[in-house]
This record gives sequence, structure tokens and C-alpha cells, in this order.
Amino acid sequence: MAGKSLIAPLIIFAILLISPEICAGHDYGDALGKSILFFEGQRSGKLPSDQRLEWRRDSALRDGSTAGVDLTGGYYDAGDNVKFGFPMAFTTTMLSWSVIDFGKTMGPELKNAVEAIKWGTDYLLKATQIPGVVFVQVGDAYSDHNCWERPEDMDTLRTVYKVDKDHPGSEVAGETAAALAAASIVFRKRDPAYSKRLLDRAAMVFAFANKYRGAYSDSLYQAVCPFYCDFNGYEDELLWGAAWLHKASKERVYREFIMKNKEILRAGDTINEFGWDNKHAGINVLISKMVLMGKADYFQSFKQNADEFICSLLPGISNSQVQYSQGGLLVKSGGSNMQHVTSLSFLLLAYSNYLSHANKVVPCGEFTASPALLRQVAKRQVDYILGDNPMKMSYMVGYGSRFPQMIHHRGSSVPSVVDHPARIGCKDGSQYFLSPSPNPNLLIGAVVGGPNVTDDFPDSRPYFQLTEPTTYINAPLLGLLGYFLAHS
Repeated sequence: MAGKSLIAPLIIFAILLISPEICAGHDYGDALGKSILFFEGQRSGKLPSDQRLEWRRDSALRDGSTAGVDLTGGYYDAGDNVKFGFPMAFTTTMLSWSVIDFGKTMGPELKNAVEAIKWGTDYLLKATQIPGVVFVQVGDAYSDHNCWERPEDMDTLRTVYKVDKDHPGSEVAGETAAALAAASIVFRKRDPAYSKRLLDRAAMVFAFANKYRGAYSDSLYQAVCPFYCDFNGYEDELLWGAAWLHKASKERVYREFIMKNKEILRAGDTINEFGWDNKHAGINVLISKMVLMGKADYFQSFKQNADEFICSLLPGISNSQVQYSQGGLLVKSGGSNMQHVTSLSFLLLAYSNYLSHANKVVPCGEFTASPALLRQVAKRQVDYILGDNPMKMSYMVGYGSRFPQMIHHRGSSVPSVVDHPARIGCKDGSQYFLSPSPNPNLLIGAVVGGPNVTDDFPDSRPYFQLTEPTTYINAPLLGLLGYFLAHS
């Protein structure tokens, strides 16, 4: 095997470097700062005095009032004005994982990254304030999507949706528990009292998710589908939540839960994706760190799963479960491809670090993949996003000399309150959606859904799968940029 260990890297290298549009280098520090700034543009609620994206203003200040609770704050998930709890929780988990693993190399931007996490967790604490209830969405998606208006003018239905024992939602509750637990690690030394509050709440929410098992896609189908419908089942979120609670608390009960439930909750599923709906790959990579550190041989099966997953991403090594475009972009079927690019690249980078510290490689059939190779694959994806691609454009707004100008985003495309103080109604904004002019407000740091396997990119608002940014595209990118800032 040792004699063949160099062959696979050579094959992959040829595929990775097939595009001639390879730049001399990127300013990862600039990209990191902008990728974090994007989250300020997605803020809902009362904005703080140090808000840096100044074209945004307060919005949705009465969220939760119809249910008698305060649900102000949090993030709008993408280019609309709904607060979807499932992707918001996953975003918060990935922001936290980015800081946990790569915060030490983020330099002065670490403070802003931590603030982005806290904006999410402050909201998740509000959403879980009543025992046995998780508020999972604010806003009627059909009403919202029928309008093109900035959040400051929003007059669409702000319906509040929740899960409880009679209307279970183990996937969204499990992900919320994961987010709170992961964030508790971030704040352990920075704010011990806040950290304990997060961890205690995570344990409470996880217990609820586990006791009343069921999918919120069944309980709240009309509200959450097809927008953030749970296609993959709730089992992975229960394992994911337990894994983060185990990492955060070191309590034996969560280790035992994982071992007892790994079969029934399908820990061995080898679905080659990782995102707001599917956590299997993330579970295996996260738990594998303990195995590689020699602290948890009883979790060995998770490392085997992680190895198989990593191999499936590498072209030229095994039966790859992803495509790579001619320009080198990782591509999976479905919309908003960059969510797969950033999340899968994050797992490649995280796993490469765990392997490096253990002096291990990944066995991929008759070949082996080194940690350096995994990092190179991840770096190629980041560089593609930043401009090393056939279109010779950055897919991050505000980074580089050429980037998307007409992103699918209400707040960015409609004149700001600063420039147009008068209200712009539901249908009055349509003229801006259809306008051939660039968006008037730069949503700096937003990474759009990006091109498909052809490497083509039409910069046009109606192509929402390609031009809409999301919080869960950016969240794992923070970790990637933080690492390459110090290792480029």
C-alpha cells in the first residue's frame, strides 16, 4: 500500500488543476472578514449600535407577539424574510465548529465570529424558553415569497410555528440542541455563565427531542415544506445532538446514548452529503476525532464510516459520489450547490487536521489519502469560490474585482431605508426584482449558490438557485478561511 500512496494524489492533482484560471494567491483575511460581515446583513430584530452594514435597519420587532413570547432577533436564512429554525440552528452549529477548530488562526476576526454565534444563540435561547416547546419558525413562507420587500417594511404574516409533545420535531430540536451545545464550548472560557446556560438548555432540548420522537415535516408540513422539509429523517439529528452534548459535557450518558442507538438511528448511513438536512457525515467526522486521539476505541465504527465518506469525495481514488466540473468545482445534484462545496470542504479540512495530529492517513481501497491531500482538495474549492474558476469571478459579494451584482436577495436589491425612507410595499418591490441594474446595497461577504457542473453563472435574480446566498453556505466557510489565512 505504501508504494501506491503517491499515485492517487497525482491523479487528483491533475483533476484539481485542470482549470488554467489559477491565481497567484488570495487574501484569505479579507475574505474571512467579509464572510463574517455577511451575517450582519442577515440580522433580524433590533440592531446593535456597532452594526457595520449600515444600510440595514431594525426589522420584525414584534416577532413572537402573536404567541405571547419574544422571538425577535436571529437570522433570515437567505434572500427572504422568514426565520426558519432548522437551518438557523445548523448555521449556528457550523459557526461554532468553525471557531472551535479554527478560531485560533482567525486573528482579529475571531471576535466578530463569536458575535455572529451569539446573535444566533441568543435567539435559540428565546426559541426554547418554554420547557417541552421549541419555536421553529416565524413567518409564513408563502405570504413572504409572494412579496419582494425589504425586511424593514415587512407586513407579511409573521405566524409563529412550534413543536411540542403532540406535534414532535426531533430533527429541528436535535439540531437546536447541537447548536447550543457546540456554542457552549465557544463560550466556556469567554463567558462561563452564558456557556453553562447554553449547555443546560441543550440538554433540556435534547431530552425533549429524544422523548417525543417524530419529524416536524409531518407535524408542520404545510408550513415547512417544501422550504426546509426534512427529507432525511430525524434520526441523524438525535445522534448529532448527542455527539455535540458528549463533546461539550463529557457526560457518560451521551456516549451511552450514541452506542445504544447507533444502529437504530442509522449511524452507518453512507449518504455522501452534509448540510442542514443530513448530518451523518458530520457525526462520523466529529466523533472520529476522539478515536484518532486514542480516547474512544469504542467509537471505531464511526472512524470507519468517516474514512469511507472522505474517500467518496476524492476523484480518482474510489467510486466518487460527487462530480467535479471541468473547472474543478465539487458538484452535487440539487439547488444551491455552494452549500455542498463549503460544508463538504469543511469536513475534509477538519478530518485532515485530526489525521495529522494522529499521524494517520485515510485508506481508500488500494490507495491512501494523506492529510495534505485532503487539505489541497478543500483549498481548491475555496479558491474556486474566490475567483480561480472559468468565469474568472468571485462568488463572494465584495471580494475581488468581479463578483455577482444581482443576487436574489430582497434587502440587497430594494433601495435601503437610508436612500428611500418611504415605505416600499409588497408588490412595489417587483420593479427592483426585475430591474437589469445591479443591486443598490452590497451584501458584503454573501456567497451565492454558484454555478453548476458547466461552470456557467447567469448573474440574474430570477435564477435563485444560483444567485441566492444563505447563512449555511457561509458558516462552514469561516473555518476554511480561518485555516488558510494562516496556512497559505
